[in-house]
Amino acid sequence: MVAEIVPLSLLQDNYAYLIVAGKSAIVVDPSEASPVEQRLKASGLRLLAVLNTHHHGDHTGGNERLKSETGCRVIGPQGERRRIRSLDEEVKEGDRFALAEVDFWVMGVPGHTRSGVAFYCPSLSAVFTGDTLFLLGCGRLFEGTPGQMAESLRKLATLPGETRVYCGHEYTGKNAAFCLSLFPDDEPLRSRLSRNLPAVTVPGTIAEERASNPFLRVHDPQFRSRYFPGFTAEAAFASLREKKDAFV
Repeated sequence: MVAEIVPLSLLQDNYAYLIVAGKSAIVVDPSEASPVEQRLKASGLRLLAVLNTHHHGDHTGGNERLKSETGCRVIGPQGERRRIRSLDEEVKEGDRFALAEVDFWVMGVPGHTRSGVAFYCPSLSAVFTGDTLFLLGCGRLFEGTPGQMAESLRKLATLPGETRVYCGHEYTGKNAAFCLSLFPDDEPLRSRLSRNLPAVTVPGTIAEERASNPFLRVHDPQFRSRYFPGFTAEAAFASLREKKDAFV
């Protein structure tokens, strides 16, 4: 059975994702329930599970209503039962499970939050990164350290290049403006942005992010030598994240 990934635009700039396999569906990070319910009803789909990458309300706000209305399971990061009160099943780095014949590999990606996870689906060549990896950017450090986030991004960058990146927000335009403000003459970045960005940029690919996302490129010695001479990868990441936090 071939599954399909359907992005849903929610709130101001959030994404949730329906993974549709036959008449079954899984939803990733539903900030609100109504648009998900409407899509399920229109397509005659049965919701099997909600997957949460982290505990923030703009990724879990629809959980309880969807669970009440459909009887679905809620799956999310280990240790978050207090902050995700609808949570049924906790997952962590290295866990694997299948739903509707779709395989999910759990990657621990702390940094944005202390217990964040990403869901990698090798059979779909897709990874759901929540607010850890954005196209041309990464999430703020609300609970983790620069070292944790840099390592989480390095881990995501090891996925096959063709892996499609489904992130939690449509931030690519803002991220591109920040990157160009710091690295206006960087050829990989200029090459990627030589085409006008569409209004909807998701999904990207891991290959694109490895080549042009500076938050991943801090692990490249040549990139650091040019833009952060004498810095470790962690220190370069911390400097870059601090600049992004102050960017208007």
